[in-house]
Amino acid sequence: MSTATAATNGDLRPDKLLYIDNIKVLLTILVVLHHTLIAYSSSEGWYYNEETRFLGARILMTVLISINQSFFMGYFFLLAAYFTNSSYSAKGALNFIKGRLIRLGIPLIFYSFILTPFICYLVYYFAKEHHISYFDYLSGYDSWIDLGVTWFVAALLLFTFFYVAIRKTFRISFNKPLAVPTPGKILLFAAGLGIISFLIRIIFPVGWILEPVGFQLGHFPQYIALFVIGLLAAKNNWFDQLSERTGKMLKRSAWLCLLLFPVFFIIRFKLNTPSSWFCGGFHWQALLYAVWEQWIGISIITTLLIKGRIKWNSTSKLLTKVSRSSFAVYIFHPLVIVVITLFAGNWAIDPAIKFLVVATLVVLGSFVFGSIILLIPGIKKVL
Repeated sequence: MSTATAATNGDLRPDKLLYIDNIKVLLTILVVLHHTLIAYSSSEGWYYNEETRFLGARILMTVLISINQSFFMGYFFLLAAYFTNSSYSAKGALNFIKGRLIRLGIPLIFYSFILTPFICYLVYYFAKEHHISYFDYLSGYDSWIDLGVTWFVAALLLFTFFYVAIRKTFRISFNKPLAVPTPGKILLFAAGLGIISFLIRIIFPVGWILEPVGFQLGHFPQYIALFVIGLLAAKNNWFDQLSERTGKMLKRSAWLCLLLFPVFFIIRFKLNTPSSWFCGGFHWQALLYAVWEQWIGISIITTLLIKGRIKWNSTSKLLTKVSRSSFAVYIFHPLVIVVITLFAGNWAIDPAIKFLVVATLVVLGSFVFGSIILLIPGIKKVL
């Protein structure tokens, strides 16, 4: 959904928020690249995997995946929440819920019951070489509730229901606007969020998935916190008030965190620390990683937000078209990734090198396919 559609009141004029559409495009590209990286960097975690043999490549891919994970999905929740209050106020509770059920519920059902079985069949047929018909495959298929990447859609729908319930139950008003957070408060928030994430991960470590919805609860403190921040930011006009100075300071903070990433490899290999200790449990390594993750993630989110507002608040015919197809790309990119990676499966080079070629094809293919999907009559009402 573009800001032109989502912005419905005088405070959220579309001409002021073109940069948010552009940030969404960037985030969508990162999602596509993230899943392509997983496909070529490890032996699991995606529908079809080819693990690289090069240790150096796996390390670099791990760094990229970790940095992406620190901010990109949380950013989606932040931006979604930013338009929630204005949409609710303009439509009313009933129409607001109806609209969300159409735009979020239909993709959930489609992905789980149609797209996921088809993607799994492609892998079963071409990668595992079980040459049976699609209908024969479906007769033995038993994973009908598999949300895949649409776990985000399910979580956003759940957050929306909670938001509506709270609005209908409590009368919350902000008589005095909340001041825009300073760099120090933003980083303090990041550190606190890291500690909360560590505590949650004692029970639900990173990688633990709540089936069948696919929620990684170890990441949900950030998602919940940023959804709330998005609501507060819209109410108090924080996005427009964040200063260039804040952007510069948070940019330096992000770079500092990036330079500190090798510390985790030193701890891992020099101290012979199990990788699982960084993911969760009552380990100081898990605390260190959780704080680092939130620190760099919040720093990147703030930096991109300010840079976007200052540098990217413009559009073109191509950008408008690409932005309009972003949600379709998010829903259908797993199919594009699997088709292209299966097609390149017999290419006899290391997957790390293959990624350099395939990644571009996957991104372009995802946006082209997403644009084609939107040409189907009635689809634009959903996607």
